[in-house]
Amino acid sequence: MYDYVIIGGGIVGLAVGMAILNWKPNATIAVLEKEKSVAAHQTGHNSGVIHSGIYYRPGSYKAKLAKKGNEAMYRFCREHGIDAEMCGKVIVANKEEELVLLENLYKRGIENGLSIRMIEERELHELEPYVNGIKAIHVPATGIVNFKKVAEKMAEIIQEKGGQILLDHKVESITEKNDEAVIDTNQHTIKTSFYINCAGLYSDRIAKLANMQTDLRIVPFRGEYYQLKPEKRYLVKNLIYPVPNPNFPFLGVHFTRMIDGTVDVGPNAVLSFKREGYLKTDFSFKDTKDVLFFKGFWKLASRYAKEGIEEMARSFSKRQFVKNVQQLMPDIEEDDLLPGPSGVRAQALKEDGTLVDDFYIVHGRRSIHVLNAPSPAATASIEIGKEIVRQLEEFCLAI
Repeated sequence: MYDYVIIGGGIVGLAVGMAILNWKPNATIAVLEKEKSVAAHQTGHNSGVIHSGIYYRPGSYKAKLAKKGNEAMYRFCREHGIDAEMCGKVIVANKEEELVLLENLYKRGIENGLSIRMIEERELHELEPYVNGIKAIHVPATGIVNFKKVAEKMAEIIQEKGGQILLDHKVESITEKNDEAVIDTNQHTIKTSFYINCAGLYSDRIAKLANMQTDLRIVPFRGEYYQLKPEKRYLVKNLIYPVPNPNFPFLGVHFTRMIDGTVDVGPNAVLSFKREGYLKTDFSFKDTKDVLFFKGFWKLASRYAKEGIEEMARSFSKRQFVKNVQQLMPDIEEDDLLPGPSGVRAQALKEDGTLVDDFYIVHGRRSIHVLNAPSPAATASIEIGKEIVRQLEEFCLAI
């Protein structure tokens, strides 16, 4: 019998476990993870960017928790000797018609309380000499880190404080009663006073096991990256992003200098036919059926048909991908890009076809379910943990 059980051993679940033990040092907690290691999926395939919070709607969870989380993540890394670098990024307009969008994004960043600057072409080229741009926003607080190492350190801290990390524990059924929750796993049955669902790509299915009624479905989007070959890494000093397309819910192809010195170029964003499908050939009948039989997906697909087709074309044609890259970085040629890693984003989609834009948290009888936590969840993870504790405090007062 545990006081608290967290389902999911990614960075969000581990941050929740750490926050609970900071709140109640004597609590008995367990983190259940179906894989043989923590941070095996979204956290371990993350781009490694410590985001600033510039893109997100003012007042939203994402805006508030990303800004606080940015500061908390740097602090955590300093305290625990994890390499993290506040290198900054530029968001670049290279067409006149993008200047209005850039100005709107700048105003949003100011409204979110960020220290950012609008810079002209000369200063942009001092920061990034090889980029094609006429104006940009400089975001100094953006940085880079290896989030898998952060998650592993969180797991260590949980264990040092008496918590348990139960690997190879796949949740198979959940029963919520008035005074406890019973969680059956492939290993054994676990009882707890309260549990928190941080299952990422499977968060909707965990909620369904608990008979939670939601109109959400997790739709997996694979982001495919290339890497710049070593002799061309000089083209990218830090992080370079395009002005995001307001008609498409992803940030577009960008350049990310990683903490290990490599430079990732990407991603595109294509539907994955498996929730943990990191290769084009990965396929799950159940996962694909889940998407194709969900009416919200077809509404989304019709809304973004043009953009979706373009993303698919870039996925299967390196030449098309390079054409897109050259809009920001004209000196990059096809031979400069080597096959890189891929990640899968767990994106919640509603039945009406709208993508859930913010972190989405709902309550059960003896549970809290984090049903949408895509980027910037890794950046915000420590603050998400604190927010879950705040909600747990409210629950304790209510019973």
